[in-house]
Amino acid sequence: MESTVTESIVRFRELRSRLRHYLRLACGGNSVVITDRDAPVGRVVPIERDLDRRFAALRAAGLLQWSGRRLAPRQRTVRFPPGTTAAELIVVDRR
Repeated sequence: MESTVTESIVRFRELRSRLRHYLRLACGGNSVVITDRDAPVGRVVPIERDLDRRFAALRAAGLLQWSGRRLAPRQRTVRFPPGTTAAELIVVDRR
């Protein structure tokens, strides 16, 4: 059985004053988007114990896409000159 995630939008000030209400919504399976000055800053989501159900709910909400293939190994993005540490590079960069 696939669950669907519904979303509510709440301003931060209202969330603080009615926290228990929005936690109950999350316990009931709803997602709550938190905004500050009309910009989204966070999300309260229900916790699913079953990982497959969590993925199914995220897919149904359009928050997850996956082809089913394995991810390619990550390549290093930073190359250090031989004999140089990251700490040394940070010190040089701060000058």
